[in-house]
Amino acid sequence: MTGATSLDESPPMVLDRREGPYGEVVLRRHGGLLQIIANGCFLMDTSDGRSERLLVDAARDALDGRAGPVVLIGGLGVGFSLAHAARDPRWGRITVVEREPAVVDWHRDGPLSSLSARAFADPRTMIVENDLVTYVNETSDTFDALCLDIDNGPGWTVDEDNQSLYSPAGLASCARVLRPGGVLAVWSAQPSSEFEESLWNAGFKQVRTEEIPVARGVPDVVHLAVRPG
Repeated sequence: MTGATSLDESPPMVLDRREGPYGEVVLRRHGGLLQIIANGCFLMDTSDGRSERLLVDAARDALDGRAGPVVLIGGLGVGFSLAHAARDPRWGRITVVEREPAVVDWHRDGPLSSLSARAFADPRTMIVENDLVTYVNETSDTFDALCLDIDNGPGWTVDEDNQSLYSPAGLASCARVLRPGGVLAVWSAQPSSEFEESLWNAGFKQVRTEEIPVARGVPDVVHLAVRPG
């Protein structure tokens, strides 16, 4: 997910650099912000979190009021989505799938733990170290909500492997792990009418897009869709 960068003029300080299963990942500090860089591309920072919170809340609000809904969060990132879900007693089990072991380590006992320690300790939380595409293709678990915060969204993927998540086959896998009436929520750095059409074509209903206001430029959005049933 792309986020706002720091206005601090001092150079960023690298806190950790790892060669992961999908290339280089770096955690750095820039002023008061922590930033994640993947293969030289800025992904996200700790500047805001509004869009991550909306992702989780929009999925919950689109559900039918069922008790203790189970949510899958795709992508741990800087932890805003997980922390926000864990603060909400209405969620049941909270599963987070993250493919970069370094990111999990930074949350478990590194600099990002200040944002996520309480959520990691929550008995509802389960962290799965796996590629999300592989996970939704292979898991036998089902969920009431899928909150996907992968790369920069369906219209702007930094990692080509992530494109398959938004393909017809990827959306079919998402539908497979959703319970009837379950909600798919997808964060994106920009609106995409093409992705909305893909959701309709994949058999989802009640497809809509919510915008997250930004200071300037194209707004971030959350695409929402409901599995029939």
